[in-house]
Amino acid sequence: MDIVERVINFESLDEKMHRLKRKVEILESREDDITEELEYAETLSLKKRRKEVDTWLKHVGILKDQVHQIEQEVRERRWYTYSKLQNRVDQFAMEATELIQNGKFSEGLTLEAYRGAGVSLLTRNLVGQMFEENKYTICQLLMSDEGSIVGVYGMGGVGKTTLLTHIHNKLQNLPNTFVSWVTVSQQFSIIELQNLIAKEVKLNLSRDGCERKRAAELAHALSGWEKFILVLDDVWQCIPVDKVGIPIGANGVKLIFSTRSLEVCRRMDCQSTIKVEQLSQEEAWELFLETLGHNNSLPPQIEVIARSLVQNCDGLPLGVVTMAGCMRGVDDICEWSNALEIMEESKVEQDDMEIEVFRVLKYSYDSLKDRTVQQCFLYCSLFPEDHQIGRDELIEYLIDERLIDGMKSRQSKLNKGHTILNKLENVCLLEGGKYPQQNTRYVKMHDLIRDMAIQIPSGSPRFLVEAGVGLRDMPEEKTWSEDLERVSLMRNNIISLPSNASPRCPRLLTLLLNQNRIESIPYCFFMYMNELTVLDLSFNIAIEQLPSSISNLRSLTALLLVGCGQLKYVPSLENLTALRRLDISFTAITELPQGIERSVNLRYLNLEATDELEKVPHGVFSKLSNLEYLKLCVGRNPKFRAEEILSLRKLDTFTGCFYDIIDLNTCVSSWEDRGLSSYQLFVGEDFDDDQYSLLEYTIEKYVYLQMFNISKSKAGENSLVLPKDIQFLQIQECHDVTCLFDIASLENAIHLRMCKIVNCNGMKNLVGSSCCRLPLLQSLESLHLSELFNLNDLIKGGLSISLTPSSGIFHSLKECHVYECHNLKSLFLPSLLLHLQQLETLFVINCKQMVEVIGEASNEDEDQEARRIVVFSYLPKLKDLRLRNLPELKNFCSKRIVLANSLQEISVTRCPKLRRIPILCEEPYPLPSLRKIIVYAEWWNSLEWDYPHSKDFYQPFLSILGQQ
Repeated sequence: MDIVERVINFESLDEKMHRLKRKVEILESREDDITEELEYAETLSLKKRRKEVDTWLKHVGILKDQVHQIEQEVRERRWYTYSKLQNRVDQFAMEATELIQNGKFSEGLTLEAYRGAGVSLLTRNLVGQMFEENKYTICQLLMSDEGSIVGVYGMGGVGKTTLLTHIHNKLQNLPNTFVSWVTVSQQFSIIELQNLIAKEVKLNLSRDGCERKRAAELAHALSGWEKFILVLDDVWQCIPVDKVGIPIGANGVKLIFSTRSLEVCRRMDCQSTIKVEQLSQEEAWELFLETLGHNNSLPPQIEVIARSLVQNCDGLPLGVVTMAGCMRGVDDICEWSNALEIMEESKVEQDDMEIEVFRVLKYSYDSLKDRTVQQCFLYCSLFPEDHQIGRDELIEYLIDERLIDGMKSRQSKLNKGHTILNKLENVCLLEGGKYPQQNTRYVKMHDLIRDMAIQIPSGSPRFLVEAGVGLRDMPEEKTWSEDLERVSLMRNNIISLPSNASPRCPRLLTLLLNQNRIESIPYCFFMYMNELTVLDLSFNIAIEQLPSSISNLRSLTALLLVGCGQLKYVPSLENLTALRRLDISFTAITELPQGIERSVNLRYLNLEATDELEKVPHGVFSKLSNLEYLKLCVGRNPKFRAEEILSLRKLDTFTGCFYDIIDLNTCVSSWEDRGLSSYQLFVGEDFDDDQYSLLEYTIEKYVYLQMFNISKSKAGENSLVLPKDIQFLQIQECHDVTCLFDIASLENAIHLRMCKIVNCNGMKNLVGSSCCRLPLLQSLESLHLSELFNLNDLIKGGLSISLTPSSGIFHSLKECHVYECHNLKSLFLPSLLLHLQQLETLFVINCKQMVEVIGEASNEDEDQEARRIVVFSYLPKLKDLRLRNLPELKNFCSKRIVLANSLQEISVTRCPKLRRIPILCEEPYPLPSLRKIIVYAEWWNSLEWDYPHSKDFYQPFLSILGQQ
């Protein structure tokens, strides 16, 4: 080994050691977050943390010790120890990466990391005396000592699910009551039902497949609540509660379910059964008018026809609501007459109410008239029963199928998609909803409507839909008829495809095999699918490669391979010139598919989290001139130059890492006129895939600056240019920045909603007093400050303004999180506090010199009466206050504070010098909104009270932690 090689090896080892330390820093941050979250989560009803969390924390501790030891060995190394040290560093880096990935704990940290209180399900209003009586009766049964199992039965579309939803929403607001909702599929299995219930309570069941063992674990968990009510909707057959692990009667565990069959109620040994009857004619008419929205009045001639239409619905709420949605906004009496005539002509003689409601649903479908809207509606039936279909996911499919087409821009297509789904919601053929704690919406189909939708294309061409029914094998080849147009086998347990399987489906357009367990696909499988347009194999995590026959699918417009974590190779795309969407994110591919540059019609390319992708040939993107959506991995993959990205004139959504500020500035300036709908832009050094994967983008326009000198860009031609419509800014390890407004272009960031600043040692103030009137400080909703060891004040020189918050600084701020800012002695002054009228969450954690959260007012001559009045307006919306590990904290605030009726939760831990909290100790009675106080017993007993008796009033709200 020559001298040059030895020097290179030394430098390489230093670089690897640096990357290892960065991974350990990420691990330590995650370790701190988990420890803090555990302390909080374990104060809830079930206090047992998951074993895998303990094991993970133990392994992190061991790895940290090992890294500390090898760091010393690297510093003292000799050239002949290089190889051995390099191997050990590589091994530790692999272990750190694995620990980071395993540390996400998507199922929660404890047996109960989620509580149902406050989470209401969306539903429509109940109508009719019988509904109200049933609701009252069932609630009384569930809250009494009787009625351990309550069965609610009635025909499809009669309103069972609506009734149960209202009961769920009423009961889940009661104290010490946990209400869990699970929708049961027709083809359920015990294992599947166990998983669904366990998911609701964040329980990690054994994976060894032993039903009895899993049932015991589930029963033990459910028995931990003072009162647990399980709601099972849409039960089709008797459920063996003992085998599932539902401990009926134990510690107040009760079960209520809905079914279409009285026989199911009898077989499940219900103590009480409630039949949901059809609406009376007047109740049906009331529901019709309410849904129609005509201010409860119609012209007399139309009313006569409308009442006849309602009569045709036979008192079934689903039919009434669907018919009303169909006729909403119709003023022409001719259209009303035509609707009635069609309904009368299609009336059947059979005494089957579900057939009757099918007539109503089919008429509503036919009334859509627009074939595109009808096809979009039918597409929803490809998803499993009761599935919440993400709007964005569904619209992407509709674009792939060319059901939405002809618009000039991607955003126009998305808008068209939402317009179509809104129309289907408005006519009550789809139900809408919003995912909890997310900013995204979904749609779902009532099971009767889905059954109708699957039957509509029963002629030719037709659908084959067996989604989410627990299949372990592919349907027999004889079921793959030549007239099939769409096949959906998504969300099953299919592992293998027969080696000779070769379905003859020459008209097949759509094949959805996503979320199975497929390990391999034979070459012959796609041989007779020449018209295939959409192929979705996403989340088949065991598949390593695809058959080369995919290269012959010349009509393919969408190839979706998201989350195929073992997939290393994708066949040539040279012949797939029709391809418009390619998603190979979260795969293990090592190189781009051969011939991708020939996919000149490609609109959508997602390479996010392709950690093993070694290189991207220069200029490949510039050949894909039609790209509208491009997401690149920002970890180990190469950075990109501005000229290549700017060659994509139609780009609407972009994620990627630039070489430097000049490239960022060039792109941002070029995009200023036309703008992007969504972007995540990264600039700097040492971005780590593991760190990037922990980011959650709830905001569409994001810029991340890390490890470069912002001071070099303060002025001149290289001044950092940020997009004017930026919504989320994160600055990390930029140690030369002293103030947020060192970035001059932020002065125009009027849409900034979130700002996160981490480990910037030069930061002394967030802003200067002269910057307080800038727009971004008025729009900011979330502020996270972490590891700013030299931060002295939020605002340099304080805030010298009148008592009226005229400047609007922090006027929109809803959450403020401050971690490890050890130089801060106080967070807010009263003059700033007046502006925080929207603040809902305040966390102050690990700030070693914090003495007072709200400091002394600077004007000691201020009129005392005015000060007393103003104090009542402080923090009127604060809901969650957490003070943790503040060793010098003596006061929350030296003045009396009233928080109106907003405060719900207070957590104070490891604040040994804090002896009183004005919001508690100076109030004779608890705030009416208060739900929980998390403290250590020793500290709670040491508090000083103005009203000693008030301490007893807080007892029901206490969650006492263990020893400090």
